[in-house]
Amino acid sequence: MSLFADSAKIFIKSGKGGDGHVSFRRELFVAAGGPDGGDGGKGGDVIFEVDKGMNTLYEFRHVRKYVAKNGEPGGKSRCHGANAEDLVIKVPEGTVIREFESGKVIADMSGDNQRAVILKGGRGGLGNMHFATATMQVPKYAQPGKDGMELWVILELKVIADVGLVGFPNVGKSTLLSRTTNARPKIANYHFTTLNPNLGVVDIPGGGFVMADIPGLIEGASEGVGLGHAFLKHIERTKVIIHVVDAASVEGRDPIDDIRKINSELEAYNPELLKRPQVIAANKIDAIYDEDDSIISILKEEFEPEGIKVFPISAVSGKGVDELLYYVNDILKGLDSAPVVFEQEYNPEEMLIPESLPYTVEKLEDGVYCVEGPRIEKMLGYTNIDSEKGFEFFQNFLKNNGILKELEELGIQDGDTVKMYGLSFDYYK
Repeated sequence: MSLFADSAKIFIKSGKGGDGHVSFRRELFVAAGGPDGGDGGKGGDVIFEVDKGMNTLYEFRHVRKYVAKNGEPGGKSRCHGANAEDLVIKVPEGTVIREFESGKVIADMSGDNQRAVILKGGRGGLGNMHFATATMQVPKYAQPGKDGMELWVILELKVIADVGLVGFPNVGKSTLLSRTTNARPKIANYHFTTLNPNLGVVDIPGGGFVMADIPGLIEGASEGVGLGHAFLKHIERTKVIIHVVDAASVEGRDPIDDIRKINSELEAYNPELLKRPQVIAANKIDAIYDEDDSIISILKEEFEPEGIKVFPISAVSGKGVDELLYYVNDILKGLDSAPVVFEQEYNPEEMLIPESLPYTVEKLEDGVYCVEGPRIEKMLGYTNIDSEKGFEFFQNFLKNNGILKELEELGIQDGDTVKMYGLSFDYYK
């Protein structure tokens, strides 16, 4: 059993905000001191961070629940409850975090994205010192802290390699990788090889690149047969694909048919993959006994008109391998060097505010409007509007939920005030 694990399902939850406190000043000779209940602290965020020393998701097979701590409640004498520590979850580079139900990408921990706040902790509740008004000077109300957010997510590790070696089992991919890089894959004659994509660094003068032997592909992979999807998701990051074929047909395979089959699986999984440059490594030429190298000619006639160059090589003796590597290195030099990073498709903050929650928009008096209701309260509980990103989310929320439109229909003008749960905003179109 390999210790390599390239996907895991885990539960994550951010901390609840601490409750606000209800208390009143007690001073000598003061009959009724004013409210002095402090605010609750913020709940801990759930943050994912890349750890360059990790290369598997193995530990997530054992620990499935990750829950951040709650904020401390407020205290008397205006004491603010302590904010909870954030929960930082370390993952290997190349980990894609997906929402479990929809499979949509929340974050891809690759490239510049080395640290991401996935779930924000709940805001602390306001103490009763905030609720005093001219008419009610002794408020016995304090706000409860906002709940944390929770989510089941799938972690998937996708190899970040420049070049992927593809081919049916036993065509010599492992041999080629071990010959050309520092990788030491287990080389054995198995039809179902380990799921672990072996990575190695190819060092050549004036360049170098990361190459992965991606485990055995079988027909039906794009439909999830066998190890299909596990195989295919690793190839999504690679920029150049090397088809390794057995030119000597040692096991009676037809190299042309093999390449066509693999390309049809790649296309069924993600048509973009066929746009990547491809190269053919016609391996085992040392095992072609007669002087006839007609199979190489046939491969060239079949694929070179499509722009796919054929290199006859022997991974065992090393013959032809340098030419192949220099050619691939030249292709890479002409491509963008940034890794392929998957865009966010799912924002937990937006998704965890149910559309069924009600809200109201009303005009209080000339120039003053009020927006409230459970939906608004939940959104404000998740959003740090002091940060630029949080404020942008807040504005988009108002727009996407039709709240700005409703305010306009009520006749709001530039410079008017909008009140929401103790916050006041000036409206400008």
